[in-house]
Amino acid sequence: MEELFGGFSLGLFIWQAILFIALILLLKKFAWKPILDSVNDREEGIKNALESAEKARLEMENLQADNQKLLKEARAEREAMLKEARDMKIKMIEDAKDEAKETAGKLIAQAQATIETEKKAAIADLKAQVANLSIEIAEKVVRAELSNKDKQEKLVESMLDDAKLN
Repeated sequence: MEELFGGFSLGLFIWQAILFIALILLLKKFAWKPILDSVNDREEGIKNALESAEKARLEMENLQADNQKLLKEARAEREAMLKEARDMKIKMIEDAKDEAKETAGKLIAQAQATIETEKKAAIADLKAQVANLSIEIAEKVVRAELSNKDKQEKLVESMLDDAKLN
């Protein structure tokens, strides 16, 4: 395609957009769902643990006053689990983002390399065509110049004079 807007290639832009959309769709299908499923499973486990801790707290209040210490420990454990789950969720999301960026970078680099290769091949082809056209034009000019016998004789004399001088 022709370059538009001083270096902006519409074809390159379209290919990069297609590759980017394909990458997003692949990530959505293969990466985000498993990550979210594992996060949801973890949250469900935490919810179940929280419900169990709450039941245990009610039973402890009915049994003895010194069970308050156990309740505080259960709360601390719950907070640690929530913090661990949040940290794990953040880490998983960051890892997925990093992997997506790396994959996108590789795809873009491959596309750029392919485009550069095709550009060089097109330039080489264009040079070959220009050379062939130049040869054809030169043949026609020489043929036209040498069609007249007087012109042929003048050319031969001129070449002989040049050859003797050199």
